[in-house]
Amino acid sequence: MLKRILLLSTGGTIAARAGEDGLVPAISGAHILQSMSGLTAYYDVTARDILDLDSSNIQPEEWQLIARSIYESWQAYDGIVVTHGTDTMGYTASILSFMLPGIGIPVVLTGSQLPLLHPLTDALGNLRCAFAMAASGLPGVYVAFDYKIILGTRAVKVRTTGFQAFESVNSPFAATIDATGLNINRSVLPPLSTASCVLRDQLSTDVFLIKLTPGFSPQIFDMLMNMHYRGIVIEAFGSGGLHFIHRDLIGRLQDIVAQGIAVVICSQCLYERSDLTVYQPGRKALEKGVIQGHDMTTEAAVTKLMWCLGQTGDLNEIRRLFATSLAGEISL
Repeated sequence: MLKRILLLSTGGTIAARAGEDGLVPAISGAHILQSMSGLTAYYDVTARDILDLDSSNIQPEEWQLIARSIYESWQAYDGIVVTHGTDTMGYTASILSFMLPGIGIPVVLTGSQLPLLHPLTDALGNLRCAFAMAASGLPGVYVAFDYKIILGTRAVKVRTTGFQAFESVNSPFAATIDATGLNINRSVLPPLSTASCVLRDQLSTDVFLIKLTPGFSPQIFDMLMNMHYRGIVIEAFGSGGLHFIHRDLIGRLQDIVAQGIAVVICSQCLYERSDLTVYQPGRKALEKGVIQGHDMTTEAAVTKLMWCLGQTGDLNEIRRLFATSLAGEISL
């Protein structure tokens, strides 16, 4: 019996045509399916268009729409493929991982660096890999790109034009595809949930990301408080360094946390973990009540904080959630 796969189209480069103002999404999911000759011999596919956007325009409201579309359909299918623009795919894959805890089927995001209609497109290979993973029966949220499968909370776009656009940061690939087929790395897969999938799509958009630079002024935090931000993610130096000489950033963090604002510290370094216990600045920051980001990607840290703030306003509960791997986003 053929595996039932739902194809949800959201736009992106994969569905783009050349227009007067450059590439714009214009191809339907049904058209994408028609381009993959022979696919229906292996899968029973239903195509559905839910968005038609460049991924730069996929915002938290669209994340909620995508999550709800998946939740409403997942029990009727063996797997779901979501076509999506590459620029914000890492953010969408991360937030879907948190919004859909206990999802019982594979949900696989994919896209391409060249449009489907381009003669040199990478879309067809990416789609075939996504469908193979969607039919694998391995629950979770993943990204399929360049013959690799990446856990949704570990996918980061690292190239603007190269076909190897995504890397799995601080985690091995969940699977690779070669002449032997789909090669699964089960040590990477999220743990099987004993609970049924629930939709937890509440989130807060009041989260601000800061990339720390020498000379950064703590007065920025006054602006963020006046704008009623509820959470801040700071990409600190190295393993978590923050300056406190000349401009006392660490001292100001105490006031921020006292106001009930959640502050997460992660590293500017793409690879390996932040550890605030190693150096004096990091230990001082921990004393002020900041939350460690460990080895999370920036995409995962930002979306997890948005999601946590949508579930609770209790900073202690948010600390607990950030110390817990909910969807493979941190290594414990």
